[in-house]
Amino acid sequence: MTDTSSPGTDKAKASPWAPFGYPAFALLWSATLISNTGTWMHDVGAGWLMTSLSPSPAIVALVQAATTAPVFLFALFAGALADRLNKKRLLIIVNGIMFAIAACLAILVYAEQMTPGLLVLFTFLLGTGAAFIAPAWQAIVPTLVPRDALQSAISLNSMGINISRAIGPAVAGFLIAAIGVAAPFALNAVSFVMIIIALFIWKPQPKPESALPPEPLFSSMLTGLRHAANNDSLKATLLRAFGFFTFASAYWALLPLIAKNTPGGGAELYGLLLASIGAAAVAGAFALPFLKKRFDANALVAGGSIGTALAMGLLAVSSTPNIAIGAAILGGLSWIIVLTCLNVSAQTSLPNWVRARGLAILLMVFFGSMAAGSTVWGQVATIASTPTALMIAAAGLLLAIPLTWRAKLGQGEDQDLSPSMHWQAAPIIVSNRDALDRGPVLITIEYEIDPTQETPFLSALRSFSRERFRDGAHEWRVYQDTENDAIWIEWFRAPSWAEHLRQHERVTKHDQDLQAEVIKYHVGANFPRVRHFLAPDNTTNGDP
Repeated sequence: MTDTSSPGTDKAKASPWAPFGYPAFALLWSATLISNTGTWMHDVGAGWLMTSLSPSPAIVALVQAATTAPVFLFALFAGALADRLNKKRLLIIVNGIMFAIAACLAILVYAEQMTPGLLVLFTFLLGTGAAFIAPAWQAIVPTLVPRDALQSAISLNSMGINISRAIGPAVAGFLIAAIGVAAPFALNAVSFVMIIIALFIWKPQPKPESALPPEPLFSSMLTGLRHAANNDSLKATLLRAFGFFTFASAYWALLPLIAKNTPGGGAELYGLLLASIGAAAVAGAFALPFLKKRFDANALVAGGSIGTALAMGLLAVSSTPNIAIGAAILGGLSWIIVLTCLNVSAQTSLPNWVRARGLAILLMVFFGSMAAGSTVWGQVATIASTPTALMIAAAGLLLAIPLTWRAKLGQGEDQDLSPSMHWQAAPIIVSNRDALDRGPVLITIEYEIDPTQETPFLSALRSFSRERFRDGAHEWRVYQDTENDAIWIEWFRAPSWAEHLRQHERVTKHDQDLQAEVIKYHVGANFPRVRHFLAPDNTTNGDP
């Protein structure tokens, strides 16, 4: 099986279900459904077990923080690994480690040897595994389907997560009541085995070999951060995500206490609330194609934020299980709308070469906001009360809508981010034992500009300078010749000759369009002159 198999009809390609026509997507989607079901069973078991081990709201909320904090801490490193290594091999190894951790956790719970500290530790370790899986997993999705099916694939992934959210908590609640709290932990361990089997079956397309050596990890992480800092579409998505998840985290962190404190509540209600969220989210995924035809992503995220705030308000005043379930349904619908719109906006803003790192940064914002928010709202609930914490979080979420409105989503949807390969090869004749390691590298481009066109030229060039930083440059300047005011020199620096050659591979067709806007002001007889300069080799007498 390969990633290039395709459905048999154009109708299938136009359908929201089109990604299921690609066997690789269908296989991995099914495997992740099983794995995520196990994860949700673990979350229910851990949340409920902690309410038995410690009734403090701050300690209960710490379970949510231990799940999310590792992604904030390790996601960028994991994204750099995923962009560098074989993603299939990485996923198999990490899932194998998580199976061992989950199995040990289940054994300790069964033996009644679990403590609050151990539970937080094991949850943190599983969260760390998830941090190393998530960037690679999300970066795989665009390789499984063509670009015109990507939004549907992302929506189906979100739907799969929420189907598992509907199944996992309900099954976990039943198992806790019927068998014992160790049961959901044991089944979570088994779920990792299923996804490992699916990964062994999956046969991805071979990645094109590069003549360049692997990018150093630390340098790779810095390049990912520079790209994000100069990618307007991704930055807007990150800001909207921060504004939403910081406050919406109260919803998830305090849900076990809501279930426990609601009259007639308990483990069964907690499972039912999560199942209601999941079922409503699945329904929301079905409704999304209809909604997207009528509203853009910005309006949908604003509407989802309002719905989440209303859900938290209802949970704050709920006095019966039915009210809490109604709030959970509203929250599930709102959650899937916001999450899918943010994910699509991030995916479409990233070229393949930096996709895992860019998505890792989104995950850092997502889980960092969730971890920090969970801790804060747990403290507020301890000092004041759970309803008070929910009402404050709901008010903050509503306030975030106008404060982040200018950060527009979906800016990258109309950009062609496939490699353009339009830069001419950069020849090197400098004699050196290892020229690839030489650096830094100074690249200069000489333009001849009609003085009357100076202002629009500089405006276009400054816009294009963002591409230089996105693709790996760490410094950029432009200067005018003092002897001939028609001559302008653009220059930028790359850390090494190898890194500059990687820039040649990273330039996209969208970047090519931006460059064309600059070059149209060049009035010289030939193409702008490009020159490359290497810093002295530190192993020679040319050392400064």
